[in-house]
Order: sequence, then C-alpha cells, then structure tokens
Amino acid sequence: MLLRFLPLLALSAFAQPALAQQTPRELSTAPAPTLPDTTRPATPPVLAPAPVAPAPVAPAPYPRQAPLPPANTTSYSVGLKSGQVLRGYDVEVRSPVFGRTFLLVDGQQKLDLNDVRYYEDQSGFYVRTTLPGRSKRESTLRRDRVGRISLYSITQQQYSNNGIGPGGYSPYGYNPYGYGGFGGYRTVRNEYFSKDNGPIEDLSIRNLQLATTDNAGSQQLLASARRYQTLTTLSYVGAGGLLLAGVLSSLGGSNGFSVSPLMYAAIPLAIVPLAIGGKSQNNVKQALLLYNTGQ
Repeated sequence: MLLRFLPLLALSAFAQPALAQQTPRELSTAPAPTLPDTTRPATPPVLAPAPVAPAPVAPAPYPRQAPLPPANTTSYSVGLKSGQVLRGYDVEVRSPVFGRTFLLVDGQQKLDLNDVRYYEDQSGFYVRTTLPGRSKRESTLRRDRVGRISLYSITQQQYSNNGIGPGGYSPYGYNPYGYGGFGGYRTVRNEYFSKDNGPIEDLSIRNLQLATTDNAGSQQLLASARRYQTLTTLSYVGAGGLLLAGVLSSLGGSNGFSVSPLMYAAIPLAIVPLAIGGKSQNNVKQALLLYNTGQ
C-alpha cells in the first residue's frame, strides 16, 4: 500500500519548487486598474484664482485751508467837523465841472467837502487838513499807515521849470532829495506824518529825528539814512557839474565837437544814487517800524 503512494509523493516533491518559482512572477505583474468609486460625489477640480486688477489709487486730498473770515458788511464812516458821524454803504467823491467838490453818501446824501473832517471808502481812509507851511486851504490826505507815527500822502500835479534843486526830477524818476532832470508837469506823491494824532508835518528825515528822540534805535537808523541822503545829493551835484562842464568843453573845442573825458567821469557819480538810494528809504522804514512797535 505504501508503495502505491511513493510515486505520488515524489511527484509532489518535484512540483513544489516549480510552483514556488511561478508565484513571484504572478505577484510582479501590473496591478489591475482601479474602478472609480461611484458612491462618493466627484470633487470638482481646484482652479487657480484669476488675477485681480489693483484698485485705483485715489489722489491725495488737498491740505485743508483755513476758513476765510466773514465778509465785512460794516458801513463806511464819515466824520463831520461838527462832531457828527454818519454811516453809509457807499461813499463817493464827486468833482463836477461846474461847482464845488462834494461827498455823496449812498447815492442820495450830499455833503460839502469843506464840512468833512474825515471819511473812508473802499480805497482807504482820508482826512481833511491843512498842509504844513502852505495856505489855510485844506487838502485831502490818504492815511497809509496807523501808529504812534501815522503816515499820510497826497498825489497831485506839480510843475518844475528845470528840475534843479531839492525836490527836482532826475532822469531816473522823481527824487525828493536830489537834483537834475527836466521841467514840465509831473505827478508827484508827497508824504507827511503825524505823531500821536498831532499836526501834519512833512515827512523828512530831520522832522522824524525830532519826533523820535525818545527811541535810540530809531535815532541811529535815521542818522544812517541822513548820511545816505547827503551822499546821494552830493553825487547828483557832482554828476551834474561834470556833465555840464563836459558839454561846454566838447562844444568849445577847436577841432569841432569831440566828447570830453569829463562826461565819462560823470557816469560813476550818476550811478551812486542808484546803488545807495534804496538804503536811505529802507532805514527810514525800519526806524518808523521800530518806533511804532515800541522796541
């Protein structure tokens, strides 16, 4: 009986190695394709976000400005010599061809200018007063600056025959302290001042020195202004003298007209007032500012 099963045992012994060699080959084959799971909902693909355009940049706001003051609706004042003060929203000076100059208030009320002490309109403040060293006839002065020393001015037509002497006209314009120029009618702006609402005086350096004796700083500035004024006057006189002598020398030459060197020598002297003329005016301005501010 045992002998019957020996061939079977031997055959199974030889078959086991062969099966062992075939098993790894089956394991090394490609895996079967996986079927999709239909029990779960399909996940949509994730897309990249679209590029977003940058938001427009708003312009920088303007800096906030300070509010303007409320409009001044106060009426203008007119002071009469009698002490009465009138108010009006429109004040106008009328100068008819025939008749006397008068003040028209609000287009209805007429006031004789000789009865007015002061008035104001849209162009400024004006006073009626007599000028120093002149006749008793009153003139209208415009107030340019208010302070312990207030400044006034008047613009009028004046005639100068040849412009020689103080207050003449130079080729560079009106020169209140210089010399030279030509004659004719000129528009002249004369300036005055008053101290502590006192009488009107000519605006000259000498008068200002007398009015500011209680301020050392103003006195020093006015002294410098007076030196510049003296140098300017001497320059005009020297330039005029050399120019006149040069013209006479050029015309009196034996060889006919020839330019004299004296005429060239007058040029530097004529330039000096242009270089230092503004310094005198600036010193006067600083002296008044120093006095009015009490420094």
